[in-house]
Amino acid sequence: MNLRIAMVGAGGVGGMCAGHMVRNGEDVTFIDPWPDHVDKMNKSGLELRGVTEAESYNVPVKAIHITEVQNTPKEGPFDIAFISTKSYDTIWATSLIAPYLSELGFVVSLQNALNEERVASVVGPERTLGCIASGIGVELEKPAHIQRNVPIRGNTYPVFRVGELHGRITKRAEQVAQLMSYTDGSKVTDNLWGERWSKLCINSSHNGLAACTGLNGNGMAINEDARDAQIKICGETSRIALALGYVLENRKSTEPQQWIAAAAGDKTALQEVEDFLIEETKTRGEGQRPSMGQDMAKGRKTEIGEMNGYVCEKAAEVGLAAPYNAKMVDLVRRCERGALKPTPSNVVDY
Repeated sequence: MNLRIAMVGAGGVGGMCAGHMVRNGEDVTFIDPWPDHVDKMNKSGLELRGVTEAESYNVPVKAIHITEVQNTPKEGPFDIAFISTKSYDTIWATSLIAPYLSELGFVVSLQNALNEERVASVVGPERTLGCIASGIGVELEKPAHIQRNVPIRGNTYPVFRVGELHGRITKRAEQVAQLMSYTDGSKVTDNLWGERWSKLCINSSHNGLAACTGLNGNGMAINEDARDAQIKICGETSRIALALGYVLENRKSTEPQQWIAAAAGDKTALQEVEDFLIEETKTRGEGQRPSMGQDMAKGRKTEIGEMNGYVCEKAAEVGLAAPYNAKMVDLVRRCERGALKPTPSNVVDY
């Protein structure tokens, strides 16, 4: 595309996507705060691993530490900067790269939760796009080694959904979707905010649950107490999103109203979503863990405030309670402090 691209945050998602861009001939600079990761990428390249050998690559890349960004003007400004950090790092990460954008350069939030407004507060809404990554299932397991634990879907499922804040389909959104298609299926959406909340329904019901139970993706579906908690949180978040006026997308073969009904105890809907969750385990590797589960295992701060906490805040704006999300915030906070050990027993009788 003859574009200069920055990936700010070269962890699981950012590193995987940037690696495939490089593999397809794009000019990408990896920018990351972990010195060992940066050094290993520069020395030996980036190891991308999938569920099959055919999905695995070793890619030579150009990586710099965040302290080296001030040296990048020698190579020219960036046309596109992806922010793929934790949500709580969005402001400083965007501020870091903003001075190095080209005249028409823009920033893409490639993150969990809703961070486009944070990005826009730094560079302006006219220079902000969003990109949802749905079901990518990746983890930075060690320096310069990223493992993907779900198969490539290609045209059968758009893992990446790229959109403008104003909802119009633009050439630059199509460019970003093309870049994301190097990794897996992608599309341009005119419903960015609905897509974001649709993903938040998944994140709010999976990520904190993995953090406070210690279970992986399949374990949360198989364990009855964890599955019950998932359904209740997803239904609650879906109900709040609709009350806020967002148009939610279907979750593969299931609809938002099914999750709302299941959370309320409807037996038919409950059986349908339980069957869906169990069926999903057939397409996931046992190594797949939601990002907050990874964070908790590695002793890092989680994004519980930016996910379930955010749902609680938005529910209050329309006079609704969010007890299941609030309970998850409390459980994860206690696990973060070391006051509670991550175990499935934390969600018994959720």
